Amino acid sequence: QVQLVESGGGLVQAGDSLRLSCAASARTFSSYAMAWFRQAPGKEREFVASVSVKGGTTDYADSVKGRFTISRDNAKNTVYLQMISLKPEDTAVYYCAAKTYTRSRYYREYEYWGQGTQVTVSS
Repeated sequence: QVQLVESGGGLVQAGDSLRLSCAASARTFSSYAMAWFRQAPGKEREFVASVSVKGGTTDYADSVKGRFTISRDNAKNTVYLQMISLKPEDTAVYYCAAKTYTRSRYYREYEYWGQGTQVTVSS
């Protein structure tokens, strides 16, 4: 069982930056590929970014590429999402997710989820 707890969300203005964190309880955190997804009101949950078990490989949705950076610190059991140049369309609840071994862009493949953290970007 893996428990994930996100933090770092908030209300910011367009162009600002935020860093989200996701702390994991798993003793074998380095066995899990990690990802961030987001869900805006009335929309489906969408992939944002993923990182491989050792952090060497990342993947990004086109809408955030060049603005968001996913990283992980296996010694701290934590994954991060650094967001810069935020836009109003980035407004959503951001979820951290974990799955064993390989990364994926499909939320149904992720076994564990955090409770989410709200990011609101005003224009």
